[in-house]
Amino acid sequence: MKHNRIILFVSLLVIGITSCKKDKDDSSAPKVTTGVYVLSEGLWQQNNSMLSYYNNTTGVSSTDFFAKTNGGTGLGDTGNDMLIYGTKLYIVMNESGVVTVADAHTGVKITNISFKTAGNVNRQPRYVTSYKGKVLVSNWDGKVSVIDTTSLAIEKDINIGPNLEQMAILGDKLYVAVSGALNAVSDSTVSIVDLTTMTETKKITVGYNPGYMTSDEAGNLYISCGPDYAGLYKSRLVKVSTATNSVVKVADTAVGRIKYYNNALYAAASYYGVATVRKLSTTDFSQVSANFVTDGTKVMNPYNVNVDPANGDVYVTDAKDYKTSGEVFCFDKNGNKKFNFSTSPAINPSTIVFIK
Repeated sequence: MKHNRIILFVSLLVIGITSCKKDKDDSSAPKVTTGVYVLSEGLWQQNNSMLSYYNNTTGVSSTDFFAKTNGGTGLGDTGNDMLIYGTKLYIVMNESGVVTVADAHTGVKITNISFKTAGNVNRQPRYVTSYKGKVLVSNWDGKVSVIDTTSLAIEKDINIGPNLEQMAILGDKLYVAVSGALNAVSDSTVSIVDLTTMTETKKITVGYNPGYMTSDEAGNLYISCGPDYAGLYKSRLVKVSTATNSVVKVADTAVGRIKYYNNALYAAASYYGVATVRKLSTTDFSQVSANFVTDGTKVMNPYNVNVDPANGDVYVTDAKDYKTSGEVFCFDKNGNKKFNFSTSPAINPSTIVFIK
């Protein structure tokens, strides 16, 4: 979640909110075939992140799937991102300071890769992507870590800048959002890393506190920026041409997590006060629809969005009130609900990855 949503969760904890008790559930883990994994962040410092698995064929969901396949041992604190690469599932645990590696087809843990210093200081891993046998992890300590997928060890750290967030790969270039979110004045750049040499080559100024990004087939990068915690800067959406590494379009609009698909952007920003998934034009950022959902289905707090490239189905996670069990909705390309499932007892469902 953007900058851990630390302020939100601390506020909730202060007023006495506690996590939900686990509902009754089947203790056995199903066989993983075609479907989706859903990573629920849980509440900060509550050690209650969970992984759910939904089987598209049977229509059955299994919550707390990771614990079921690992003898009751849970993931840990604040699951921030995940990725399937090859036969492995990489789960970024921000507050626990590890990347958990599991078998993508069984959920059985292979290892935890530590993201703590020799002095046991958490580097706060954030987001993950992959490139030619490597897995890349952005960290709030200002570095991108390069993991070898055979040894499952960090083989290199690339110095970038303060409080790194989401990344995107286009060709042999890695683009990294440099948020500087903990600074008095946030950073405003996207760093470019040459993946053939694993070194930073350039920075592009895009807007204060850049966090999330997505890219299209034409080599354009879309970045959501701001707002900052000091309240000095508003949210904005920025389009960058990676052919020229220059900003080509800017709009002042509240966007959080964004996903490109088929010449449109899907934007979820419930924590910025926008309680709909908006569909935006990639050309001028105008609203194709103020609410992508067309059949009247109520999504209380659209927290994240992803699109299945196989069929164009749009998945939306609903964080509800950020303290009780969440829900996942699947809509067809026209915004009509196909199905939904609860992540109970998991809280704040966010990242969705597709299993084929």
